[in-house]
Amino acid sequence: MADSLKVALAQLNPKVGDVSGNLAKVRAAREAAKKQGAELVLTSELVLSGYPPEDLVLKPAFQKRCHEAVEALRADTLDGGPALFVTTPWREGDKLHNAIVCLDKGEVIGKRFKVDLPNYGVFDEKRVFAPGPMPGPLIFKGVRIGVPICEDVWTADVVECIAETGGEILLVPNGSPYEVGKTDVRVQLGVSRVVESGLPFVYLNQVGGQDEVVFDGGSFALGTDRALKAKLASFREEIATIEFRRGSKGWECQPAKIAPELSDIESIYQAMMLGLRDYVNKTGFPSVVIGLSGGVDSALTAAVAADALGPKRVHTLMMPSPYTSAHSLEDAKACAQAIGIRYDIVSIEPAMAAFREMLLPLFGNRKEDVTEENIQSRARGVTLMAVSNKLGGMVVTTGNKSEMAVGYATLYGDMAGGYNVLKDVYKTTVFELCRWRNAHLPEGAMGPKGKVIPGRIISKPPSAELRADQKDEDSLPPYPVLDAILEGLIERDLGAADLAAEGHDLATVERVWRLLEGAEYKRRQAPPGVKITSRLISKERRYPIVNGFRG
Repeated sequence: MADSLKVALAQLNPKVGDVSGNLAKVRAAREAAKKQGAELVLTSELVLSGYPPEDLVLKPAFQKRCHEAVEALRADTLDGGPALFVTTPWREGDKLHNAIVCLDKGEVIGKRFKVDLPNYGVFDEKRVFAPGPMPGPLIFKGVRIGVPICEDVWTADVVECIAETGGEILLVPNGSPYEVGKTDVRVQLGVSRVVESGLPFVYLNQVGGQDEVVFDGGSFALGTDRALKAKLASFREEIATIEFRRGSKGWECQPAKIAPELSDIESIYQAMMLGLRDYVNKTGFPSVVIGLSGGVDSALTAAVAADALGPKRVHTLMMPSPYTSAHSLEDAKACAQAIGIRYDIVSIEPAMAAFREMLLPLFGNRKEDVTEENIQSRARGVTLMAVSNKLGGMVVTTGNKSEMAVGYATLYGDMAGGYNVLKDVYKTTVFELCRWRNAHLPEGAMGPKGKVIPGRIISKPPSAELRADQKDEDSLPPYPVLDAILEGLIERDLGAADLAAEGHDLATVERVWRLLEGAEYKRRQAPPGVKITSRLISKERRYPIVNGFRG
């Protein structure tokens, strides 16, 4: 009986639907693991299909492609190299499962199916998968290995079953999306399972962006003493081999490299970079187009884009109107120069004049109001989309979570585009991110070192500049107040009375509530964006548009 087992953790970035590409990644990871001396390779959740596959996984042709990929990998293991614990959709009889299939020496030595299917937040697995039976461990080289899948370890039952049926090691494939502060939650979850089972615990997480979710990697291993034994890097692919040894008290994970932990603000920036990079690259766009206004949101968006894609793939447009201040023109140009990105100026004054003339017979001598403000925003949206159509870059919008929550955005105007990196970032966090980026070059960033966002952009009062002397606080509470109220309403589901009890002005809370509920129809038409907080207001807060409830 073996007293040592070397397991390679393949923290990979698959692409949903690209079964052949994902198969190639697994094969490359196996070759790398072979060079590291691994006996077994573990992959993250649904690596062959990509995760989450949503309703794509219901297509019989797609299921067949995934099965063929498993067969190809099964044949690969005839070479005597590392065995594979590979994750895939798997049809068993008339049921489709979220599965892990264990391949060694040309044989399927076992299968296990996910038991606890999540159906909350960004997850909708009960829609497409059937739950598996409670699993016992798999036996590989005489070692009894439990392979609970992701959600199966968020409660005690599945691990308890594995321990009671003789499990000796827990290897857990995951597709756990990033949200700020979640790393500690995962580790404490693992500690709980170790305490209950007495078994060493490996948490292997996917990495990469998929639509609105980003998987941050950060895979780790815990010993039976609950200590951290190994940790992979966050936000990048990595293949690392760890060793388990049998002792008098059972199996134990040996100490290995522990990657540094990121601060919350750095992890947010990395999540935005990875989310945008993968969305642009996986959808095949050559570049991005951004409206650069001289304000803080567009400046941060441009910096993230340059860091994610490289400055040569970022094209910015300043689109001034009569209400655009001289300092906005100066700041936008200075920002573009600091980042090293293309910067063009296209005035929207001719478009404003054309719309005024077009609509005069209908509007008559009615006083100008928000209609004319929205026309400016929509003229900019049309301009950006025209550049996108002609030159091929994807428009990246720049609205932050505070604005999107309360509807401080224009449909078919500044909301027009393909992706939004700030969609789940509150305005107060935007300022913090700008200051952080000016002081740090993120790991993996392709943009320049140093101060990329001019200080005046950060310090001046935010303004949409759609009318003379306009300030955001003319229409909204100060952002620190607004963000605190929104966090209570969105992330914590508090009512107005609860927030008033925390010290907020009741009338202000009720006003923000009305704005939040009234903007649902706008948010339904907004582009996707990176999930950062515990509740992304599109995918994780699904409220009806027609809604008579006022709480």
